[in-house]
Amino acid sequence: MHSFFLLLSTFIIAYLLFSSLSYLGLFAIAFRKVKNENNLVHRESTEVLLKNQNTYPVSILVPAYNEEVGVVSTVRSLLALDYPQKEIIVIDDGSKDMTSEQMIKEFKMAHIPFAFRTHIPTAEIIAIYQSSIFPYVRLIKKANGGKADALNAGINLSSFPYFCAIDGDSILENDGLIKTMKPIIESDGQVIVTGGSVRIANGSTISRSKVEVIDLPRHPVVIMQIVEYFRAFLIGRLALSRLNILLIVSGAFGVFNKERVIQAGGYNKNTVGEDMELVVRLHRLLREEKSKQRIEYVPDPVCWTEAPESLDVLKSQRIRWQRGLFETLWTHRKMMFNPKYGAVGMFSMPYFLFIELLGAVFEFLGYFIIFGGFFFSLVDPNIALVMFIVTILYGSFISALAVLLEELTLHKYPKVSHLMRLYFWALTEAFWYRPLMVIWRIQGIFAAFRKKAHWGDMKRKGIST
Repeated sequence: MHSFFLLLSTFIIAYLLFSSLSYLGLFAIAFRKVKNENNLVHRESTEVLLKNQNTYPVSILVPAYNEEVGVVSTVRSLLALDYPQKEIIVIDDGSKDMTSEQMIKEFKMAHIPFAFRTHIPTAEIIAIYQSSIFPYVRLIKKANGGKADALNAGINLSSFPYFCAIDGDSILENDGLIKTMKPIIESDGQVIVTGGSVRIANGSTISRSKVEVIDLPRHPVVIMQIVEYFRAFLIGRLALSRLNILLIVSGAFGVFNKERVIQAGGYNKNTVGEDMELVVRLHRLLREEKSKQRIEYVPDPVCWTEAPESLDVLKSQRIRWQRGLFETLWTHRKMMFNPKYGAVGMFSMPYFLFIELLGAVFEFLGYFIIFGGFFFSLVDPNIALVMFIVTILYGSFISALAVLLEELTLHKYPKVSHLMRLYFWALTEAFWYRPLMVIWRIQGIFAAFRKKAHWGDMKRKGIST
């Protein structure tokens, strides 16, 4: 038995070291990208695009389920976007609250007859409304079918060749859309999907749908989610995008080529990870066509969203995310280690399988051995100590690097005290936050075997005053 735990300890230590090194490798790639982009004058280049008559028009789709608190603020922020030509389509997916009524009252909307082509089948469309103040703002009221179904309905109604999907509880910075469209415009359509950074708005002051003062929340749980977002967006997505193997564009904010999405079949209604699944399916389409089109992440545009403050809601969210990851990898298992799909099949898919999905299982075993070694003599205490140190390196040190990368790129948090607090909480991750994530992620793997689709409930406070 002792030999078994010794062998298992060696394997877990090797796995955690390998995972840490892979994160460090991604950090090095992301850092190089950031260093190159720091030399660009972003504002000047976007002003040129705003005046360019060839800048593609964009349909902005806002799927909404029980978003009565935040949907008006979100639409107002979209109205204020610096962009030459856009339409805004809110899709009320069978809400049980006053989401539609808020939209109709605030924007003086009237029921209109509207014919459109059904590219993708959806649940029943009940009614379509149009604003008398802003004719390019419309509301689809439909039977409940889930977020993916709502987005498919928005795609069917949309008029323009590109669409931006944004959550109903999110606020986009004024120049966020033009910056996200920049790689698509400059590549003349060779980039078919772009995703921007998503930040947590809790603690900041957002007035009239505009971020007035950026501040940190008091809740340690929310601060840790801010650090997590840094790590996910600034290290993971930036590095994978540079290699054209990015598998996730956040469901909260992304821009897509509509024709390509329709070719791929639209959003998949049979998974809770519809955002990741669509991106993987687009990669699959591109590789099977031997197309050179790309999917990119743009670190600069910022979309602000509300994060869970209670552990119950956070647990529900993380179980859903892990379940979505499992379902996506299983649906496209044909791509795994398949040279036909290039670096996506040979590197990116295995990375998400062994690091992002199964990492929770290996970490759980690591915690078990640490406690077993210190308190029950399952392994030599020295080995348990080595594993403890490696576990801290695996979580906390990488998170601290993510905070550093944020400071080198966007400088969104202006005070030194902000960075000190972020560093402090990042270094505590391994002692309380990460074990919670590990347990919930394992629960998410088991939840993947239960198939009932669900939007996920979260009591909104609203992020704008």
